[in-house]
Formats: sequence, structure tokens, C-alpha cells
Amino acid sequence: MRGFAIAAVLAGACAAPVLAAPDLADIDLAAERAAIARFQDADQRLQDVGWKIVRGNAEFCPRTIPSIGLQLQDLASYSAPEIARAALGFGGDFAVETAARGSPAALSGQFGRNREIIALERFDPNEWPSSGRKDWQRLKRAHDHVDAMLAEHGGIAIRFADGDEARVAPVDVCATRFELMGDGRRAVATGDRVVIGIEFPAFSYEEEVFAGVVAHELAHNFLGHAEWLDRNRRKRTNVRKTEREADRLMPWLLANAGYEPEAAVRFMTSWGRKHDGGLFRARTHDGWDERAEFIAAEIPRIRALLAVEGKADWAVHFRREIDPDRGLEQAGR
Repeated sequence: MRGFAIAAVLAGACAAPVLAAPDLADIDLAAERAAIARFQDADQRLQDVGWKIVRGNAEFCPRTIPSIGLQLQDLASYSAPEIARAALGFGGDFAVETAARGSPAALSGQFGRNREIIALERFDPNEWPSSGRKDWQRLKRAHDHVDAMLAEHGGIAIRFADGDEARVAPVDVCATRFELMGDGRRAVATGDRVVIGIEFPAFSYEEEVFAGVVAHELAHNFLGHAEWLDRNRRKRTNVRKTEREADRLMPWLLANAGYEPEAAVRFMTSWGRKHDGGLFRARTHDGWDERAEFIAAEIPRIRALLAVEGKADWAVHFRREIDPDRGLEQAGR
């Protein structure tokens, strides 16, 4: 979890039991602030890289949404909101978590980390009902509300606790959210989210190599793998085909984001040598060295497209491992 006070809880988790309020005199608030800052540093890195990829690939994605690159925080999602509130000196629960580098929110200069928020357009999210701790639903509602305002009105006014207000216009990005788990070493794609645990080894890599894992999970979402597997069964051969596709699309996504496509090979090599599992790896994946070869095989075509067109249009030029329409007829019955 996010240190002692925090728990970034995802959908499906149960709310914690109601406990007696802690004696704040017994809490090391400096340590709490440091734990929160560590989480926010990792979240900033994830949001920065994720934004760069979803913005750079927006013209090729099957679905886009308007976004300003703002990630909110709600202290009700913490395991001990009152401790986090004291550590951060908040009067309410909502504040800026991150503004992704290069996004409209960041470029406005008004969304500094931990700046308290009291209104999203006409609504104060602090007034929305909350179960009080480990409540992820209210934060999701806030993000959904921001998305709706951007889609309906082409912008959103956000008011801060200090009395200032910012109105920000969005740009189009590929439709995916990024979430950092407060514990765990996994990275997963859910179809509409990329979720990465704070202990995932790639957080220690340089940015463009770390971007490889984000691109891999995004590839699953962009190519509709979760839905395809739901229709066609998650048997080993099917999962392996989708994993191979996600690997091969990685360098395309990185190239359009302004990273070197070769960074995808470097990610697979760096991660695979230590974490692939050798004889004990999942049979749903190729070996890391094979995966690196499949990725590398895409790069000459990407480089050729960049030289001629200035972009790597994977919606047109990427070769699929699966038939994306398979199972649609049965699913529609």
C-alpha cells in the first residue's frame, strides 16, 4: 500500500472496516509525507510516459477521448485518510496527483502536485458521499466527471482551495487510463486501463526503456485483446498470440511517441534476463530472447515508414497474429 496511510485500491476491492481514529501525536507525519511522495514520484513517471504514448498514437487508435492529462487524488482512497490529511495539511480530500508532462494541465502551470481542488466545473467532489477509507469509487466518479465535461463542453473549469481557477482545453489521446498500484510487481491491461505495481522492476530503468512495459500493456488495449480472448477463450495458444502481438506493436507505439523503437528490444532484454523465469516461465509467452527477436524484426519496417511518412501507421501497416473479428458473430447472438 502507499506507505502506512495510503492504499490505492482498484475496482473489486472491499472497503476497510471502520476503525477508531488514530492518535496523530503517535504518527510520524514526515515519514507519511515521504511515503506519499515516493508513490507520487512513481505515478508521475507512469503518467508522463503513458501520456506521451497515447498522445503520439492518437491518430491510429480505434478510440480516442479528449484529455488534459490530469490525475486527481482523493484521500478517501487511503487506508487512513485522517493521517494523510494531516501529513499533507489538507482541509479537504481532493487535490492534484499528477499533471502529465507535456499535457494541457502541465503546460498551464497551474496543476502543481498536492494543490487542493474544491470544484470540477460546478461540482465540489469533496461533497460527494464516501465510505471514508479505501474508497476508490469516488475518485473514479471524479475522473469520469472530468472526461464527461471535456467531451461535452470542450474544456473544464477547475477551482482550487486558494481561490484561483483554471480553465483547460483538451487534446485527443488514445482512450486508456493509467493506474499505479501501491504494492505489487505486476503490469496488466484491462481493456480500458493499464495498471502497474509500484514494485515492477522497470521503474528502475531509464525512461525510454521503462516506456517499453507501458507500450506493451497499451498494445493489449489498442488491439482489443481482452475482448477477443473473452470471445475466443483464454486457452494458452490464444493468449500466446495476443502476447506476441503486444510485443511486436511495442516499437511502433514508442516510435510514434518520439522514443527510439529499439528501446522496446532493450526493455525485453533488460527485463527478460532477470525476470522471465527460464524453465518456469508461463507457457503463454515466448522466451524473452525470442520475444526480443520478434520485436527487433519490426524495426526495419518502422524505420522505413518514419523515413517516408514521418510516422509509423500501425493501424494500416501492422501485421496481426489473430483475426480481430473472430467470434463477433457468436458474441452478437
